[in-house]
Order: sequence, then structure tokens, then C-alpha cells
Amino acid sequence: MSRNRKFLKSNEKVRPVQLGRTYTFPITGWGHSGEGVGRTEGFTVFVRYALPGETVMVVIEEVRANFARGRLLRVEQPDPKRVTPPCPVYEACGGCQLQHLSYAGQLAAKFQSVQDAMQRIGKLTDVKINPVLGMEEPWRYRNKAQFPVGFSGSEIVAGCFAAGSHEIVPTESCLIQHALNDRLLVEVRRIAAAVGVPPYDEKTGQGVLRHVMGRVGIATGEVMAVLVTATQDFPGNEELVRRLKAAMPELTSIQQNINSARTNVILGKETRVLWGASVIHDKIGHFSFQISAESFFQVNATQTRVLYEEAVTKAKLTGSETVFDLYSGTGTISLFLAERAAQVYGIEYSPAAVADAERNAAANRINNVNFIAGDVAEKIVGLKNEGVRPDVIVLDPPRAGCEEIVLQTAADMAPARMVYVSCNPATLARDLALLEPMGYRASEIQPVDMFPQTYHVEVVALIERR
Repeated sequence: MSRNRKFLKSNEKVRPVQLGRTYTFPITGWGHSGEGVGRTEGFTVFVRYALPGETVMVVIEEVRANFARGRLLRVEQPDPKRVTPPCPVYEACGGCQLQHLSYAGQLAAKFQSVQDAMQRIGKLTDVKINPVLGMEEPWRYRNKAQFPVGFSGSEIVAGCFAAGSHEIVPTESCLIQHALNDRLLVEVRRIAAAVGVPPYDEKTGQGVLRHVMGRVGIATGEVMAVLVTATQDFPGNEELVRRLKAAMPELTSIQQNINSARTNVILGKETRVLWGASVIHDKIGHFSFQISAESFFQVNATQTRVLYEEAVTKAKLTGSETVFDLYSGTGTISLFLAERAAQVYGIEYSPAAVADAERNAAANRINNVNFIAGDVAEKIVGLKNEGVRPDVIVLDPPRAGCEEIVLQTAADMAPARMVYVSCNPATLARDLALLEPMGYRASEIQPVDMFPQTYHVEVVALIERR
């Protein structure tokens, strides 16, 4: 034992890796954000762009108490599923994490992440997990883009943030974005420079143009441009709008959103229409939806239809059921359920989302759904006290999952089954474990790949009363 190690205090832990040193070791698993995970001398190291089954050479860039992070220098033994990323800025940009893995490999990795979460967190070893439902074309699927704008020296740049930072990676073409969003970014950057609209500097709080947001109605071809500014007024806005209309005849709406706060939040509270309509339209399945600048709308309409149809199938509706759709958002799942149920109650905390949901139901002539704004647990108790009992409960909570009181209140209402739509397998597994002593057990899980080239996966779980 070295002198340094001999005289370490008893509560100090010896870390076998050192900052700046190079190590070679095998990658044995996946991290929560799509990194490869390996061990050297028994110490865990996370490595971006490394794949399980590979042996890699890594330089250590960060050392913590129980793990380290390393930068991939060389792949000594590559996995057969490794591919060359088609995006030229893939390693600099933080938007994608899995372009170096074949699409079949991505689907297998996402299946494994769901299985691991169910077993490790939920302690569920006998639940049926189906293969991940992927896309025929796993590129150009995003209908919404949010690109930061800034300076690089004296040049205006726009694109994506580098992973883990606010450094802008200039982007001409993002391969997971709709091509019209790419064109919008290029044109706004070019025209803003020509007419003298200065970009915002988040370090100083000076400047005007913060973000360019594009929204595309995939089914309708309508395009919305939202210019997020730090000021109420900005120089050259009329000329910018005139030139942007001429450069992109596909545009149907140009809007300004004002965000003067020193914050990482992209949109402010005030939006103005500079030209055209206040909304665009799109479809999921045969349902039509109005989309405003601030509206929530799934970014992958193709896979959203797959996800919602899976939820409806798992609900096993015959047309006579009363269904509670908890965390109903803008009512998209509620409309799919209402076609096959007698009555649907959508409950959502946000009054603005409920207002959107009511408009969506009216536009699609769906009359058997009621939307309620307020605390989910309180509102379902209120319905129970009014004598309304659900045959099926659908849950689609945010990434943090459900509050335990919501799960307990839902279980107390004794529906025949629940359907849980989740964007986070870890919190889903936690909540499934909580439901077990309440008399409900997951019988089938269907993962859906909503976000190809990234580590994210959506899951639909069928939960049945024992």
C-alpha cells in the first residue's frame, strides 16, 4: 500500500481512477441518458457514445464519490450494431444520444431499459413486456423546433445547445426535425442579420432575438414561426416579417413571444400575431387539433397515434364504460377514448390545457367527454361523491409520475382496470410497485418509440384488478 493510501482517514474512499488519466475497459450496460456504463478496478464509469459489448479507451473528465465520467477516445472492439452517425454535428450537439447505434439496436436498447426498470425498481419479474413499436422512417419526425439564437464572435448563430451547456452549436440541418423547421431557422438567421435584429446574450441580458420556434402541421402543411424576443418591440420586425413571408410561402402564421426574464424557460407569457393566423392545424388519426404558439402537442404525430391506439386497445372498451382520463392535458387521449366509451371525464390541473381540450372536443364534435380543471385526486373524489364511478381509469402523468394519493384514490374507486401511459419507465415501475398492495398488478407493457435517435421511450401499461 502506498504512503498516501496508508494515511487516508478511515471515512475517505479510495477512487481507482484519476482525472485526466486514460483507461481501457469493457462496457457492460446502459446509463439512464443513453451512455455506456463500464467498470475499471470495480469503479463505475459513464461514457457517452460507448455501447454495451464494446471495449473502449477513455480519458476521465469527471470524478465523483461513486462514479466517474469519461470521454471516448477509441473503440478497441466495436459492437456489430455500431453505425456512423449521419449528422455532422452529432457529437457536439446534445439533441440526440443514439445516432451511433443502428435503429434495430436502439429498439433493443429501449426494450432493455424498460425491462431493467420493471425488475430493479418495480420488482416485477413476470410482467409481459412486448417488443418496442418503432417507426418505418425514424428521421425527420419532429413537428416542433426550438432553436436558440446568439453570437459567435460577431456572427449570428442559431442551432442546438451542446450537451450539458448553453453553448450554441450552429445547425443548418437537424435530421430529426421536419425539413420546414430547418428552412425556417436558416431564413430567420439570414434575414435577422440582414435587417439588423441583434441576438440575445444570456450572459449580459442584452439583445433582442432569443429563440426561433417552428411548428409544422404534418397533415395540413401549415407552418408557424414564433420569434421569441427579450423586448416588447424590436427593430426591423416589419421588414423581417415581409422578407420571411417571401422566403417561405408555406408560412401561415408569424408570431412574437415576449420573454424578458433572465431564465432558461423559452416562452414568455405574452404572444402577439405579427402576420397570419393565431393557430395552425394538424391531425392525430382522424382527429383535428388547433395548435397555438403555447399549446402542448405531441412532437411525433405518427407515433402518437400508435401510442394512443395502444392505450385504447388496452382499455378494452365496449361502448358502455365510464372512463376517467387523469392528467388529460389538452384532451387528445380523451377524444380517442370517447369514440369507444359511453362517457369520459378528463381531469387536468392546468385551466389553459382544459380550455384547449374543450375546443378540441367541440371541433371534432365529441359530446360525451367532460373536462375538469383542478387537483386530480380532489376532483376524482368529487366525482365519486356525486355517484360517478369509473369502469376504467387512464393515467398519463408528467415525467415525475403519479402522486401516491392519486394512485390510492384511483384504486379505492375499484375500476376493473387501469391504463398507464408513461414517458419515464423508472417512475412507471415505482408506481406499479405502489399499486401492488392496493390490489392492482401490471399484466402487459407496450413500449413505443416516440423519439428515435434519443434514449427516451414511452410505455403503455395495462393494470388489472386482482
